[in-house]
Amino acid sequence: MKPEFKITWLDRTVRLTLGFLFILAGIMKLRDPEAFSAVIDAFGLVPGPVSGALSIVLPLLEIIAGAGLVLDHTLSLHTVTALLAIFMVILLYGMHMGLDIDCGCYGPEDVESRAFGGLRTAFHRDLAMAAGLIYLYARRAYNAFCQNKITDHFKTQEV
Repeated sequence: MKPEFKITWLDRTVRLTLGFLFILAGIMKLRDPEAFSAVIDAFGLVPGPVSGALSIVLPLLEIIAGAGLVLDHTLSLHTVTALLAIFMVILLYGMHMGLDIDCGCYGPEDVESRAFGGLRTAFHRDLAMAAGLIYLYARRAYNAFCQNKITDHFKTQEV
């Protein structure tokens, strides 16, 4: 007999919020892939033809990973974490280089980036999302720990 651990409202809220943010970001970027390609080019990290491909692949990956997170797939949690880590490194690079460009986080010409100064604001937003991901990992680890403790308890009771 295995006890079930229910997902708390906070878990669900964090997971759904992060999932929908990634879905929204992907959709906004796919609305104008040429403009998003220009944003990628502005960072100067990849050659032009690669940025064109990335302007399609990245948003699709964000949408798929975000949808998987909404549906609570573990692989999607890892994918969103990897994407967010990559985005944060790129934002840090842009800030280090002193770039004054649109982060492209929610599509080219993101209203937030124009209103609040772009890269630094996007990095702080990503830190908040990273905190949510850390919470989700910690919660999963705690649930796994509790599951193992209870399973071990039942095994010792059967002997």
